[in-house]
Amino acid sequence: QVQLVESGGGLVQAGGSLRLSCAASGSFFSVNAMAWYRQAPGKQRELVAVITSGGKPNYADSVKGRFTISRDNARNTMYLQMNSLKPEDTAVYYCKGTFTAASRKVYDYWGQGTQVTVSS
Repeated sequence: QVQLVESGGGLVQAGGSLRLSCAASGSFFSVNAMAWYRQAPGKQRELVAVITSGGKPNYADSVKGRFTISRDNARNTMYLQMNSLKPEDTAVYYCKGTFTAASRKVYDYWGQGTQVTVSS
């Protein structure tokens, strides 16, 4: 079993910054790609950013130039630095990880989510 725990959410004014963390723990052979998603009230969950095991990032157009995804493979932790936040960034942010088990089967796991609220 794998657990993903997000932290770092909160309330911030427009133009401010927050840094989210997602720590993975449990039993697994390796961590593959990891990603941040978000879901605003009444909207579908959307991909914010993804990072490969080698550290290559990709971003949704809506956050390019403002958000930075990174990971520390030694600590099995992923980060999302969010700058120049806008009210439309308000959502519950979820981390997702793709893990290879000792059996070499591949599984996706999700964190419980952390609320980010940006006030205008």
